[in-house]
Formats: sequence, C-alpha cells, structure tokens
Amino acid sequence: MSNNKRDTIPTTDELRVLISTDVLSEGQNLQDCSIIINYDLPWAIIRLVQRAGRVDRIGQGAEQITCYSFLPTDGVERIIQLRNRVRTRLREQAEVVGTDEAFFEDDNNDGLILDLYNEKAGILDGDADTEVDLASYAYQIWKNATDEDPSLQRTIPALPNVVYSTRAHKGTEEEPEGVLVYVRTGQGNDALAWVNQQGQSVTESQLAILRAAECKPTTPAIARHDNHHDLVRKGAGLIAAEEKTVGGQLGRPSGARFRTYERLKRYADEVKGTLWDSRELLNAIDEIYRYPLRQVATDTLNRQMKSSISDQTLAELVVTLREEGRLCLIHEEDTDDEPQIICSLGLFDSGGGR
Repeated sequence: MSNNKRDTIPTTDELRVLISTDVLSEGQNLQDCSIIINYDLPWAIIRLVQRAGRVDRIGQGAEQITCYSFLPTDGVERIIQLRNRVRTRLREQAEVVGTDEAFFEDDNNDGLILDLYNEKAGILDGDADTEVDLASYAYQIWKNATDEDPSLQRTIPALPNVVYSTRAHKGTEEEPEGVLVYVRTGQGNDALAWVNQQGQSVTESQLAILRAAECKPTTPAIARHDNHHDLVRKGAGLIAAEEKTVGGQLGRPSGARFRTYERLKRYADEVKGTLWDSRELLNAIDEIYRYPLRQVATDTLNRQMKSSISDQTLAELVVTLREEGRLCLIHEEDTDDEPQIICSLGLFDSGGGR
C-alpha cells in the first residue's frame, strides 16, 4: 500500500509474515503492517520502541498497533524469573527515557513522559545489567529542578567547589549512614562515591549514589557530622585510587572509554599488517588512552556497543569521530590536573555531630 503497488500485486502474492533480526528495526518503513511479534524479550526499551516505530508511522492505516511477546512457560518462569527481571529493567529505563507503552498486559504504567537530553535507552556507562544511563538521569533531575525554580540556573553554578550539606537519613544495612562525594578527577571524569562511617565504599553504582542524594527543595539541612570532611577525603581517595588502578587512565572497566580502548587495542593487534591496519586507528586509540571522551562520543559508543557492533565497524566509527573532532577532550598538556571535590552530602540520622 505505502509503495502504491496495490494494483499490481494481487492479494494472493502478498507477504503475510516477515521474519527478521533487529536490523529491520533500523531505517525500514513497515507501515503496511500492524502486528509485531517479539520472539525474544529485549532488555532495552529502545529495541521495543524501534520495532514499533517501524510500523507506527506516517501512512499507517490501522487504528491500533498490536505487539505480542513470547514468554517462558510457568515452570521455566519460576526458575529463572525472566519476566520479572525484564519488567524491572524496563521500568528502570522508563523512569529515565520516558515512555508510556505497556509491555506486559498487567503493567500499570503511570505515563512517565520525560524530556530527553540525548537518545538514551539503557545504554549503560555502568554495570551492563543494573544501571540506566547516568548522564540522562542527572540531566533530567537538573531540568526538572530548573523548570520548577529557574533561579537555580544562576545560584547553582555560582556555588564554590567543596560545598557541603547534610540531610537526615535513617541508616540501614544496605544504605548506611555516611557521606556522598562528587569528584571531577584529574582525567576530567565525573565520579560519585558513597562511604559509610568507617570510610568504606557502600556501592560503586553511580545511579544508586545519585538516587541516595535525592531530596525535595523543602528538605531541611541538619548539622554536619563531626567526621564529615574526613569521610569526604576518604571518598575522594577511593575515586582517585580506582581511576589509577582500573586500566590506568581509562576509568571504570564498565565504562565506554575502557571498553572501547580494550576492544580497539585487541583489534589493532589482530589486523596489524593487513588492509585494515591504519595510522588513523592507532592515533585514535592513543588519544582514547590519553584523554577523556567527549560526552557525544560516550553516548554514541555506549549505544553502538550495546547493539553488538563489530570490532571493524567500531574502529571505523572511532576514526570518524576523531576526524570530526568529536572523540576526545584534548588537553594542551599531558600532565594530569588535580582532582576537584565538587560537593558532598552527609547522610545521617537527625542530630548532626556526635
């Protein structure tokens, strides 16, 4: 219908079923269809949205688009709990990406439609199975706050580094009392740490730390704990030590910079002396090791690696980003800057110092 072939293709010759991998969800117009069957259960909202988006587009004549998904049998579900795991993952992503689609019949979505800063859908710069995108989440917090109170756009940037506060927090075994620290490292990476009262790391999940800091504008500040600054020092030390020990200057092993460098270094060794061996690729690998990635590069690389991009295509992408000046933040000097403590938040039971 959309190709104006209705008069030349008889109904008996029509294709009734089209079977494909996810490649069909990228750039193909399938508005003549109205039923989508997911034989797998994608772990990222963007996959589901992309598939439906190929069908639900201009030229679609059906009043309703129907999506079916295969689920494991009850016996298998009791063993692996796949449905619940997928539901939890999609709900976490929906909080960041913004979507009101119901992916299971018994879903009770609240219509979480949030503005998007970048195209995000569970593209992770953290653990591949547990975190949603941190940059989008943080940006959305900022946007919501400034929309509600535009004056924050002036007051927040004017705050000095090392600013601190404390809010009441009833400690638990999983979320103990302690201090949250936000540090910009010498390599230009933003990092969060959460340490307990003994100065030990509570979690390395950047998203969990960011969520632990959440509070309302009306939340009262309480007195600073006696050990606040000492715990801030220990938290900053943990961040600095981690950056030095995991991959040299490359940051977290789960981050886009570390994973890209490791894959391209291995790929460059494999293609050495072949047609795919290039000086441009080696220069890009060197820059990734020496300098932090630009945010656009981080987002792009996370998205592509989540989509199982091949090593060769990844190499071509990185070289292109470098040629366009979108790969790394190049410093004029090679020496590291001093890490900067941006701010900290104490999490203690009411009463402050003790």
